[in-house]
Amino acid sequence: MSGPGTDPIERTRLPSGLRVLTESMPELRSVAIGFWVGTGGVDEPDELLGASHFLEHLLFKGTETRAASEIAHAIESVGGDMNAFTTQEYTAFYVRVPDDHLAVAADILSSVVWSPAFRPDELESERQVILEEIRMRDDTPDDIVHELFAEALFPKHPLGRSVLGTPDTITSAARDAIAQYHAMHYRPSNVVVAAAGNLEHQQVVDLITGGLDVEDGERPPRVDPSFAPPELLVTERRPTEQAHLVFGVRALARDDPDRYALSVVNQALGGGMSSRLFQEVREKRGLAYAVYSYRVAFDGTGAVGIYAGTSPERAHETLAVVRGELDRLVADGLPEHELAAAKGHLKGSTALSLETSSSRMHRLGRSELTTNEVPTVDELVAEIDAVTVEDADRVIQRVFAATPRVLSVVGPFDPDDFA
Repeated sequence: MSGPGTDPIERTRLPSGLRVLTESMPELRSVAIGFWVGTGGVDEPDELLGASHFLEHLLFKGTETRAASEIAHAIESVGGDMNAFTTQEYTAFYVRVPDDHLAVAADILSSVVWSPAFRPDELESERQVILEEIRMRDDTPDDIVHELFAEALFPKHPLGRSVLGTPDTITSAARDAIAQYHAMHYRPSNVVVAAAGNLEHQQVVDLITGGLDVEDGERPPRVDPSFAPPELLVTERRPTEQAHLVFGVRALARDDPDRYALSVVNQALGGGMSSRLFQEVREKRGLAYAVYSYRVAFDGTGAVGIYAGTSPERAHETLAVVRGELDRLVADGLPEHELAAAKGHLKGSTALSLETSSSRMHRLGRSELTTNEVPTVDELVAEIDAVTVEDADRVIQRVFAATPRVLSVVGPFDPDDFA
């Protein structure tokens, strides 16, 4: 993958199926390394809803040879940091350290991913932490409204469930069931190790190979359930100071040929301060402090959502303006000057977002795990640059003209208020 004019990315696939990708950034004095596991919320049976996120917490609680405090001390005593996150389709664990402490970071990540202890007392304490996280989410209406939107957009589908699980599934999750879920899914062929910074590729491969003490095997196949029609309206009545709205549609899968065109359209619609929604909803009318659109993409489907937070008495006006902007987009498309500005923003922000070892590592792991390839920055810029007015018009018609629109609302309303 490396060569003149391309990113210095190297890739090795071990006999176990584990993939190791690195990007050398010799001008830095840091290294970021992450384990990206191809398992997330969509892989969980109903009775173990939240298991992937539970594992995200548990793996840093300790291994057979290290307690949680020892893991934290080893990383933080050298100025490093560590974290993890769970999505619907994958889970990631990562560490960033000064470059001369790469071996320690690789050893810790290898041990927490392959050999977690699952000590009963630590599991119980982390169970309580996750229940508190769910309560914190439940006290945050602008988080809840996005989960309601996903639930309405993908009813009776794993993509419509929260990765946090529910109080019932987290409370009832047994240690052995969580450990078995880990053993079934945390297989080398289901993992990508990504590292970026001041490093040598073979050094990383040797460190990872030395820490690999688990046999490979096939992870359970991912079931692809059918998609039911979306629910067009879902509300949750709460005595909030603001009404929280998400309005949107199902959209394109991550590998759809029109994905770059949709990213450009989304940027023009609500991706920044110069976007149509920001200018019309906030700057001209003062209807909201926060208003934006976003795109998410999965294996086989995706979504575009528009969020706005406004006073309850102005919720209908805000929604009418958002609908009007979508209707105008469908009717008139994007003029050349808006297309050019959106493309310029995406190209520039892509370059600016990749100036750290952490951001480069995230790009490697996420891209390899979800698409089995890592395009160079030049290739990404070329794809964005190639989007034409005709491409934008086509994707607007595909996504916004032909797809049912879904509305989720959290605030002091009844469903009939938006019927």
